[in-house]
Amino acid sequence: MTAPSDSNLMITPQQHDAALKWLSLLHDAPSAADQARFSRWLQADPAHAHAHAKAYAQAQVMWQVSEEPAAKLAAEDSRALEALLQAMDAAPQASRSRRCWPHWSAALAMAACLLLMIGIGMGWQPQRWIDDFGADYVSAPGQLRTVTLADQSRITLDADSAVAVHVAKGERHVQLRRGAAFFDVTHTGEPFVVEGGRGETQVLGTQFEVRLQPGGARVTVLSGRVAVKAGADLPQQILTGGQRVSYDTSRTTAPQAVDSENQLAWRQGWLNYYRTPLADVISDLSRYYPGRIVVLNEQLAARKVSGSFPSNDPQAVLAALKSVVGFEQYEAFGRVIVIR
Repeated sequence: MTAPSDSNLMITPQQHDAALKWLSLLHDAPSAADQARFSRWLQADPAHAHAHAKAYAQAQVMWQVSEEPAAKLAAEDSRALEALLQAMDAAPQASRSRRCWPHWSAALAMAACLLLMIGIGMGWQPQRWIDDFGADYVSAPGQLRTVTLADQSRITLDADSAVAVHVAKGERHVQLRRGAAFFDVTHTGEPFVVEGGRGETQVLGTQFEVRLQPGGARVTVLSGRVAVKAGADLPQQILTGGQRVSYDTSRTTAPQAVDSENQLAWRQGWLNYYRTPLADVISDLSRYYPGRIVVLNEQLAARKVSGSFPSNDPQAVLAALKSVVGFEQYEAFGRVIVIR
């Protein structure tokens, strides 16, 4: 009998899952008994033996491609889980709940590649759990959401974002916990303060965006004025329409003139960039993708790109970037994209 050609060979999800399980078992010093059982699995059904072998070969390739990004994601998730457990400790009855949690750091480190490949990554994003823990309003990946507060101020959440709102003692206080948000503030005479990245933006009469960045945030004003203060020991910056600043825990940039309508076009479904590091573009794009996008090449991440892209089709945007920048792209289970 002639083995079926690869072009006509169909691999079932069950065969694919079984191949991944065998690969995880045989990856590190398998016993003779394990090897014998694997051989029996390959030959268990002569009609499907070639499909089993091909599924296993595909799993090997995916394992090699996924091992480095899986370890990176596992390290991120390990830190996020530790922070989540600390938050739970501060909540009522948290100590009793915590006893139900295993030591995630060690478990993730040992099983990083397998966790990524078998698809736990589909919903396994502890950092989101932390951000959503205590948030009042959340937007899902790919979803823009506008909420109206009791004073008729409006907050438009960019995709995959979260905010907590607190009104007390004559002050309206919003904490940006993840992502970005655009604020259209109703003037009531009461202070309106947005906390993000350990800094604060106080409204002096305005429409503006606050967008979290590593170690801080970026503030872009569409109209009116805001006062930005990144820390108690840092000077306050006053921004007007068409200006932007970025800050972290040590410094605040000088106000920069920008086309704020263009920069805030995500509210109309467009992501616009001019000489922006690819890493920043991918970070924005990740909020519109339901899984994870990982860039492994630091030089590639620093490459500057320009363009205008529709936010509703992350795969098309990646294809456009790939044609211009040039990079290798791998996908696992439709939920994890690796760029290198």
